[in-house]
Amino acid sequence: MPNAPHTDDPDVMFAAVFKEALRRRGLPLDRVRDHLQSQGISLSLATLSYWQSGRSQPEKSQSLRAVDILEPFLGLPNGTLRSLLRRRPRGWVPPHDLAAVRGVYGENSDVEQVLGDAFPYFNAGLRRLVVHEAVSVNEHRLVDEMRVTVVVKAVRGGVRHLTVLHTLDSPRTGTADITVPCGPPPVLRFAPERNCVIADIPFGRRLAQNETAAVEYTLRSVSTAGISHQHERRITTPLQTYLLHVRFHPSAVPSKCWHYYCKQLGAPPHSRHLVPPDSFHSTHLLPTKCTPGVYGVEWEWPD
Repeated sequence: MPNAPHTDDPDVMFAAVFKEALRRRGLPLDRVRDHLQSQGISLSLATLSYWQSGRSQPEKSQSLRAVDILEPFLGLPNGTLRSLLRRRPRGWVPPHDLAAVRGVYGENSDVEQVLGDAFPYFNAGLRRLVVHEAVSVNEHRLVDEMRVTVVVKAVRGGVRHLTVLHTLDSPRTGTADITVPCGPPPVLRFAPERNCVIADIPFGRRLAQNETAAVEYTLRSVSTAGISHQHERRITTPLQTYLLHVRFHPSAVPSKCWHYYCKQLGAPPHSRHLVPPDSFHSTHLLPTKCTPGVYGVEWEWPD
């Protein structure tokens, strides 16, 4: 292939050739996605972005069909991209315990559909230790700000960033923004069909194995569409601490609040406790033992 990047690393060759073919043809990823959709294959922009950056490769049967369709679309000889895919050794398993992750998210969850082939690698080099979320509900009864602090530990060396994914109550996901207290603003990727926003938040440097890092970011939405009724966190591995603090605007105070926990997303609550907001119009959830599952605060608005 003319002007193809020179590398013998099988982990980056597919990404390099794919990216160069897109550049030569002047094709943005949304054009690629639309072409695949016209052929009956639905892939998210996040999946295509991960292929281009080398963070994941096509593995599922639908993704491999997409590769075959893309080769002529990109002006590549048949088999060019296929020949660059990694061969997994017998007995290979993905870096996550997918059974445990799906035990919380469920089969074929929104997150898995958004991430596609990247789902097994979603923050696979990191383990969360502490999560603190401060959530603000505005006068329109909508969550408009989340301030999050996450402490992570690297389970392998060389990890450069934390990927965050949030589902928004407002369908106008393009109105959301994520800021960090230092460093450049992260690049946001939107999956409007799932009301999701995704961002990679870099560490100050590559982490060594077993090194920890604290990440702070704020997610804001300027939309006034929709009404929020809850906020929850999906936790796939035990945390040392999880704190959720929800603050309501004085002119939008719910009539009732509940703290809840369920073992799987969408399942009936394993526990649910009525906890009224305090005199400052806030409530907080601090589990004494944070095992995998879904933790959240739910509220009911007065008529």
